[in-house]
Amino acid sequence: MNVIIVTACPSGMATTFLAARRLEQAARRRGWNPIIDMRSRIEPEITLSEAQLAEAELVLIAASPLASVALDDFLGKRVHLAPIEDALPDPQAFLELADSRARVLERKDIAALTDSAAPASAADETPFTSSRGPSIVAVTACPTGVAHTFMAAEALSEAGRTLGYPTRVETQGSVGAQDALTEQEIAEAEVVILACDIEVDPTRFAGKRVWRTSTGTALKKPRDTIEQALEGAEVESASASGGQGGQQKGEKRGPYKHLLTGVSFMLPMVVAGGLMIALSFVFGIKAFEEEGTLAAALMQIGGGSAFKLMIPVLAGYIAYSIADRPGITPGMIGGWLAATLDAGFLGGIIAGFLAGYTASGLSRYVKLPQSIESLKPILIIPLVASMVTGLVMIYVVGTPVAGLMTALTEFLESMGSANAVLLGILLGAMMCFDLGGPVNKAAYAFGVGLLASETYAPMAAIMAAGMVPALGMGLASFIARSKFAEPEREAGKASFILGLCFISEGAIPFAAKDPLRVIPTCMVGGAVTGALSMLVGAKLLAPHGGLFVLLIPNAINVPLMYLGAIVAGTLVTAISYAMIKKGAQQVETVAAT
Repeated sequence: MNVIIVTACPSGMATTFLAARRLEQAARRRGWNPIIDMRSRIEPEITLSEAQLAEAELVLIAASPLASVALDDFLGKRVHLAPIEDALPDPQAFLELADSRARVLERKDIAALTDSAAPASAADETPFTSSRGPSIVAVTACPTGVAHTFMAAEALSEAGRTLGYPTRVETQGSVGAQDALTEQEIAEAEVVILACDIEVDPTRFAGKRVWRTSTGTALKKPRDTIEQALEGAEVESASASGGQGGQQKGEKRGPYKHLLTGVSFMLPMVVAGGLMIALSFVFGIKAFEEEGTLAAALMQIGGGSAFKLMIPVLAGYIAYSIADRPGITPGMIGGWLAATLDAGFLGGIIAGFLAGYTASGLSRYVKLPQSIESLKPILIIPLVASMVTGLVMIYVVGTPVAGLMTALTEFLESMGSANAVLLGILLGAMMCFDLGGPVNKAAYAFGVGLLASETYAPMAAIMAAGMVPALGMGLASFIARSKFAEPEREAGKASFILGLCFISEGAIPFAAKDPLRVIPTCMVGGAVTGALSMLVGAKLLAPHGGLFVLLIPNAINVPLMYLGAIVAGTLVTAISYAMIKKGAQQVETVAAT
């Protein structure tokens, strides 16, 4: 396709030249035939011939202000106008946007642009020059609420900006909702994207077109997510809220998502309880046994309260994810019974699903006279679902699951070195397989659940291995600098810091670009770290925090050997990837999408 690209900026120097060259390169990659016209103080303005104007199928003008470019020569041509700053971050996306939105230039469009005292504003108000697409609002939430939540939000915001769609993202992380969406923003939005791995309250989006997907998909394919949402989102009805909504394309619901919702709400309880127990050990491993001491008080808070509430919270919010608020009461009651019957986290999971599906079934299928229908959510469902869940837990589930948990705990505690190493290899490789995906989260949930049974070794191997991918990619970008482009080296620095914090998602930009090399090397390094952690008998009381947990005395029983295991796995990943990686490949965009 023959295209004319015109660039101009107030200074008339670097920005004009840079935008022109990047747009020209991007156009040639698309197979277009570009003619470049830079309107600057250092470049003479070219005179387009009649033949060039006649052959042009698209005219792209990137200028600030828009009215600074004479448009008379382009009357009757397909033209797209936009501020020059929109062309720099992602030229390929800018060209796609220009091709899809260009329209035939008419005399009235030129008049509307030149008659305005504020050209940029006039451009926004004129249908021809408007570059604002449909407004989008989104919510991101992942089980831990640390990495995927905020990285997916940033990716969606960046992709929306490059596509020309005003995008506002609310994050529901571990510290609660941030950048909360206003009612007006929701009302004005064309579509709502819920990129959530856990259940979030959808009632405020009733009547809006909603598209559900995962944080991983939104992070790795943000532009595809936005385009699919605009095309395939369906209207959310009021009855679809509360976990009973129909399935939609892009939405991953079902038992796995319900389990992750429970883990997400349980996690702060585990972190707080584990660190309280660790702090009590500062005064001595047995200091809490002396009544009235600070160590005893800390142990009572952490072990006697927080850890006891872990399983009820897990079960309650699994049930909440399934049946909304009516599921919380029977879920927590079932979870407490699981804890008191020594059924552990497996019993809590069973109780949560049992309570949730019982409450959901009562809500859907039990029809009552209108006069007493209002009593169903506050009286009938909690009563009947709690009774069913409690009786099943006491007479059917509790004893056999308690025996299974006891056997599992005894097996883990009595494992020989060979079996411990094999378990460490398995858990370590799982943590590095999909960098925050389903396999990673399954291994993590397993380790967190065992903390309730005072089994701490698997959690140590899991967190150590989870740090390896991001640390390894960061170190590789340092020791083999010549093989990494400048943007990759910058990403490596951020990845290393994220790795120190136990955020394995820092390696995602590398895995997305070179998965066949990155993922296997990460898995090997993670397996080495997991195996070494189990071999030295490392036990970790807190399920998050990365290396910073080592600053808390007794949070890890063998800190130096534990650190050595992390270093060993990191070196394996970094060196192996540095050796097999191909040379640097220059990237076209500043921010990966």
